[in-house]
Amino acid sequence: MKRIIKSSIIAAAAGTLALSAPASAQLNVWEDYTPQETVIELTYVKVDEGQLDYYLEGLRSTWVKANEVAKDLGRITDYGIYVVPFGSNEVNLVLRINYPNMESLDPDKAEYDKFMEAWGNSNMESSNQTVRELYNKIRKIKGTYILRELRMKM
Repeated sequence: MKRIIKSSIIAAAAGTLALSAPASAQLNVWEDYTPQETVIELTYVKVDEGQLDYYLEGLRSTWVKANEVAKDLGRITDYGIYVVPFGSNEVNLVLRINYPNMESLDPDKAEYDKFMEAWGNSNMESSNQTVRELYNKIRKIKGTYILRELRMKM
């Protein structure tokens, strides 16, 4: 009797393992899907309770203005701010920046100089001051991720 129960348990475990094995089909890049050139940076933020409007006001004068300059210069293609109304409450705001390609993320002194000429040292110092005096007190960065879309072919 013990032997039959033990054999049944082994057979059930083997069956479960066989069903959980990955399918043998393999997709091929460029044939079945295409990596897109655009990359997206997502920054996950936890803003303290009751501080969202203060944080958004600061973002408008720092992050949004800097992204407008970067967009005008062609360094980024778009950006966005998203509130997270539901979830685990680990994150309540997501910041998104779209770059034309991975090369846009590489250090480039000429591009930096163009940005600083357009943005200006006074804006940079003001932004840094806002980060030190406001942002660091009312929010925590929970993570930043770089994404590249894979477009499936049908």
